[in-house]
This record gives sequence, C-alpha cells and structure tokens, in this order.
Amino acid sequence: MAVRTQIANQSIVKEFLLMTFSDDRDMQILHFVIFLSTYFLAVTGNCLIVIAVALNHHLHTPMYFFLVNLSVMDTCVISTTVPKSMAISLTNNNHISFSGCVTQIFFVVMCVTAELAILTVMAYDRYVAICHPLQYRLIMNWDACAQMAAATWISSVMHAVLETGVTFSLSFCQSNLIEQFFCDIPQLQKISCTDTKVNEQLLILGLIVDFFMFIFIFVSYGYIFSTVLKIPSVQGRHKAFSTCTPHLAVFSLFIITAVFSYMRPKALSSPTLDLISAVVYTVLPPVLNPIIYSLRNKDIQEGMWKIPLQIKKLIS
Repeated sequence: MAVRTQIANQSIVKEFLLMTFSDDRDMQILHFVIFLSTYFLAVTGNCLIVIAVALNHHLHTPMYFFLVNLSVMDTCVISTTVPKSMAISLTNNNHISFSGCVTQIFFVVMCVTAELAILTVMAYDRYVAICHPLQYRLIMNWDACAQMAAATWISSVMHAVLETGVTFSLSFCQSNLIEQFFCDIPQLQKISCTDTKVNEQLLILGLIVDFFMFIFIFVSYGYIFSTVLKIPSVQGRHKAFSTCTPHLAVFSLFIITAVFSYMRPKALSSPTLDLISAVVYTVLPPVLNPIIYSLRNKDIQEGMWKIPLQIKKLIS
C-alpha cells in the first residue's frame, strides 16, 4: 500500500510501486543475473569507447567526440533504470519514493532526448564529411562541435525539466502501482486522477520535433548515398559506406525500439508486452551501440586494444 497523507479530502501519493518481472524467487534471481550481466556489458562497452577516444589522439575528431557523448547518454539511461530493478529482485521490495520516481523520469527523458539529438548531429557530421569533404575542417571545427554538443545537452535538460514538471503536477489519488519496471510517463498518466490534456499536448509537440529530426537524418543519408554512389572506385565507395554504417545501424536500432515501445497500436498493448518493450527500448541500445561501433570500426578496435598500453604510459 502507498503511504498517503490526507489534505483537503485528497489523497497524495508519497511513493509508488513498480511492476516486478515475477513473484517466483528463482525467476527473480534469474532476472537479477540477466540484468546484472546486461548492465555490466553496457557500462563496460560504453566506458571502453570513452577511454579509447580519450587516450588516443588520432581519435580526437568530431565523429568520435559525438560518439563519446552518445556513450555517456547510453550509460546514463541504463544506470537510471536497471540498478533499481535489480535491487527490487534482490530485496523483493518494489517500492520507489516519489523523489526517486521524479529522478528516473528526469534522467530517462533527458538521455533519450539527448540521444536522438546527438544522432541527428552525427548524421550532419557524416553528411559534411562525405558530401563536402574539402570544407569539413572549416564547418566541423571544434568550436562548432562544442556548441552543437552543448545545445544538445542544454535543450535535453530543458525538455526533461518541462516533461518532469508537467508529469508531476498531476494528482495520483487512485492507484500508486506503475505497470512498468521503472517510472514511465505514459504509465504515470494512466494512474492519474486529473486531466492529462496538457501532458498529451506536450507529447504531441515532442513528437513533432522528433519527426523533424527523423526527416533531417533521412534527408542527410539521401544526400550521402547519392554522393557515395557517384564515387568511381569500389574501394572509395566501401570506405565511405563503412564510416556511415555504424551510425545508420545505431539510428535504426533507436527508431525500431522507440516505435515498438510507444507507437504500436493499443490493441497490442498489455502489461507484459509493455514491460518487454521498455526493456527493448531502455536496455538494448546501450548494450548494442558499443558493440555495433566496435565491430564495424577498426579505429575503435585498435583504440580499445591500446588502452592497457596507454594507461601504462600514463602511470609511468
């Protein structure tokens, strides 16, 4: 039961209950082990990318600078949701405080917004590199890169503050059970006993902004493919495509998981499917993104192999 305080005949929720994957103890332990392994892979992979880029000067380019930002976002979003779910499995206590729920909403919204924005910036970076190679250093100078990264983070924080503020301006007086393994805005709207019209309008506005980002990325790759296909040599085309493939794969993963989580028909919605889709959306990209970049990028692979040597040099 939620802890509630009676004020003016209204019941104010002081904490929430998160949905568990199973009530069976063996399944809870299995869930903990799977999530722990997944979390370890995600954090390790993304941290290796950050360290590899930081320690290798030949990776100090705009593309890898933005990749570091993406890795930080992935680490942040999975660290916001998975550890709490693992703790619930171990302790069999699915309570989360009101402030804890606010924190989860803020960081999830911020990181997901920032990830889409940085993927858009990375698409622009690839467009300039392939379609305007002679002007690349002039356009993608470090001041411009820093400004784009700062704009990404600042706008994402502002969006997160707005979404979090509007969400928790609602009253939760009917139920405190969130049918998700972390605090999720659609699930909080379901248990609200006040009008969510403002929240829905804000969601539509966000979707419109996201749509323009999607269009920008698609148009950028349209120009990229058109330019690459005009390259006379097969080796040149392969090299150009190889620099775009990881980003395109990561963007596709982001789109597919987002659509599956938030844009599927209501007829396909159920507590179990919502739970699975949230895992796909918040856990899968942070795990697969570093794998995609390390598998398809020889520079990242070499940078990772050099990490022990670089660290040894720093120590000595």
